[in-house]
Amino acid sequence: MGSEHRRNKLHAAGWIVAVGVMGVASYTWQLHLREVEQRAEEAERTRDEVARRRAVEERLRIARELHDSLTHSISVIQIQAGVAEHLARKRGEDVPPALAAIREAGADAARELRATLSVLRSTEDGDGSGLGQLESLVARARAAGLPVTVTVDGAQRPLPPEVDQAAYRIVQEALTNVSRHAGQAHTSVRLQYSPEALTVQVDDEGQDKGTGSGSDGRRGEGRTAGPGLGLLGMRERVSALGGRLHAGPRDCGGFRVQAELPARLAS
Repeated sequence: MGSEHRRNKLHAAGWIVAVGVMGVASYTWQLHLREVEQRAEEAERTRDEVARRRAVEERLRIARELHDSLTHSISVIQIQAGVAEHLARKRGEDVPPALAAIREAGADAARELRATLSVLRSTEDGDGSGLGQLESLVARARAAGLPVTVTVDGAQRPLPPEVDQAAYRIVQEALTNVSRHAGQAHTSVRLQYSPEALTVQVDDEGQDKGTGSGSDGRRGEGRTAGPGLGLLGMRERVSALGGRLHAGPRDCGGFRVQAELPARLAS
């Protein structure tokens, strides 16, 4: 009887030790898994940082090449066209329309090149190009002479990063288009937050050097078919997120860009 009791106690003690060993092994395995996951996340983060750095370096390289190869050539074209116009007037001749067109095209190309170089050299990318940068973007537009007002409807909230960046880029491109096509027209930026979406709307009054509202459609064509393809880029960006974009002349004059982006709460 005593021997049987001792065997039962030893058996129970063995189970207790086994359970303890299994518990320690399970805890050690969980620690190992967490360490592996942390290493994997760190490796992924490192790869992302390297990729971002390489992307920035490549953008700067392209900016330098564009500046070196195109800026001088465009400047020469503008200077030569201006000299030819001056000589024609000096001789009492009419300035050929083609010559004036070349000069104007050169000026447009120079403006677009400066805008492109500004984007390429900008450090605002990834997380830095969201709506948190909207205030500085609007401040730069105002400093350049573009009167801009901003209105926010609904409760502001964190957005998925890709939606946040897309909203910023849409406003940025829309303001750039206003500067190119509507001069210093008054422009309003409106952000409307709803439970499921963010609506970004940019309206301008379209007053450009006495040409009126521009509601005859010509300005709309210029914006959609221009060399910058800004509206095409907007449409592709919005479509990739499953959103909708409307861009065109307003009935009351001017131009409207409106994007509806799915924007559920960022998890």
